[in-house]
Amino acid sequence: MIGNASSDHPVILPMEVAELEVWRRRHPNYTYWCGYELGGCGGRLMDRLYHDKVCHFAHVAGGPTCGRAATGESSADHLFIKRGLRNLLRKQGQRGDVRTHDLGSGPGGAVDLHLPATRRRLRFQLSRLDYRGWRSANLALGGDVDEVDWLFGSDGPLTEELLARNGYGLRFRLETVGGERRVYVGSRTYEEPSVRWDPLEDCQIERAGLLTPAAEALRVPAQRPEPFAFRLDGPVIFTLDKEAPVPDDSPFVAEGRRLVMADVKPLGSPVVRAVLSLPDDTALPPARYVYRAADRARLLVREGGDGWALHLDRFVRLNAHEAARTGLAGMLPEPPERQSAPAPRTRQPNHQPPVAPMRDLPPAVDQKQRVKKGVTPTRDQAIVRVREILRASAPRGRTHRWSALAAQLGEPLTRMSVSERIDFLVELDSPLWDTKAVLSVLLRDDAGLMPCLPAVLAKLGVRGAEGLSADSPALRSWANQERERAIALYANPSRAVPRRQPVTSPARELTAQQRRDAGASIRRVQQHKPKQDRIKGRDSTAEERRQVRELLNRVEKKMSVLGGAFKASKQTRRTLRVARVWLTLATPGSPIPANRSPIEARVLSTSAAELLAELHGIATALAATKAKYW
Repeated sequence: MIGNASSDHPVILPMEVAELEVWRRRHPNYTYWCGYELGGCGGRLMDRLYHDKVCHFAHVAGGPTCGRAATGESSADHLFIKRGLRNLLRKQGQRGDVRTHDLGSGPGGAVDLHLPATRRRLRFQLSRLDYRGWRSANLALGGDVDEVDWLFGSDGPLTEELLARNGYGLRFRLETVGGERRVYVGSRTYEEPSVRWDPLEDCQIERAGLLTPAAEALRVPAQRPEPFAFRLDGPVIFTLDKEAPVPDDSPFVAEGRRLVMADVKPLGSPVVRAVLSLPDDTALPPARYVYRAADRARLLVREGGDGWALHLDRFVRLNAHEAARTGLAGMLPEPPERQSAPAPRTRQPNHQPPVAPMRDLPPAVDQKQRVKKGVTPTRDQAIVRVREILRASAPRGRTHRWSALAAQLGEPLTRMSVSERIDFLVELDSPLWDTKAVLSVLLRDDAGLMPCLPAVLAKLGVRGAEGLSADSPALRSWANQERERAIALYANPSRAVPRRQPVTSPARELTAQQRRDAGASIRRVQQHKPKQDRIKGRDSTAEERRQVRELLNRVEKKMSVLGGAFKASKQTRRTLRVARVWLTLATPGSPIPANRSPIEARVLSTSAAELLAELHGIATALAATKAKYW
């Protein structure tokens, strides 16, 4: 490095005698150092000129012991990329932040360019990276920007994966020119499989990303990848619901296909609400009938938890008797009772008495009439019927008592346990989209919301519902918003609804005094632990270890999403480290070190309750930070 040990100005010493002599005359005042940015010792270097071997740098005698492993030209590539990006920003009058990162193998793991004006980030990845590492890093980098452009130094499975995912790929390489390493940027697309290279200094930084002199943009429109498809064994029965709108942002929109909502019953499974993907050139059949897929149905899924859909190409209509047995259609009318034959008489009349003509029963009998006749609906029929009742009353904002529905439908609603009721309501609202309303908020008991509603929301994947009670102010406020979404969604005509928000308390910014009080509260929990609660980590239960693991994962995920917006204190980092070691040592059968470090001694004397209290304090601080910036 030129200047001092902390400099980020690298140089490659000319190896030929004539070139080094010219270099010395041109830069007589340069001083050279084994820089920290190269993973060096910080000692001073001298340029050695040799006539019988290549010229090179050497440490000045008496300096510190150097353990630098990588000494080749490529070991300073991250600094040449950093310099090239700064020169490009300065040349174009752009504002950006360029930083290098140590990813575990030295200070040259990656280089980031953050462009706040365009809400973009460019990542030059120098160290090796697998798919899981990329997913984690991409999530962390995208916390405060809209787009992250990845540039890799070499081809591999990950570059092929991103090419298939996005429809384009970005590369970089460096070449030695004198005492410099020149940076080149390359692009590759499906239309142009060969990589085209241009010098970094000839590129332009625009809102769309990097622009090369010859190409419009390295970022080409991303090709929408096809969803994964899995064949289902056995028949699939369904009935359409043309009135229910399909979410506008459904990830299963495809050319030549149409999406429609339906009640679906796979073999051996309960009825679920699902999205069907049908051929676009096929007219939608009447919704009053029940159908069976003629070919094997395929389950479509997309990465990222965007739900699922069923892909069908051909289907046939069931007859009335088959449909009635599925529970998806109205039951057949009960046959009239047979009149008993008259008792034999000794004398028969000469004429038969007139018989009154039988009235034709209506072809369809609704659910209420079936219940009145004493016909007990099945569990699947009850789910469909409750869903119909709630959707019909949603536009008026009407809620229903569970006891009234149970009295109306009878079994199985009247004999449900709490766990069975939770599973019933989960199936009622499955699958749940962000733009779909939760119908369970339209149910209540005598005191208010259903007591099992938090558990139902947690199973449906609604964030923030864990650990709340039905009378929680946050849950009541969220339920009111969800009812408004239901009113708009099921109105005639329906209105667009916003995405569902997580269950959170009203967002507000903490004052400086409140932040200090929260920090003091966490420190008191950490410093004044009651002696009677001090138990060894090995004495924890499996449930306690599960709670600590889930809360730790949730805290670390939130920290990665917030990125630089959340300034983790030293105490916060120490708590997370203690939690990780605690989970390792608290596992039954794990060896306990004989010579324990201070952190291991603390871990073994920390109970799950104490650790959960500290993690909950960190989670509260993360929620406050998120409310401030979002």
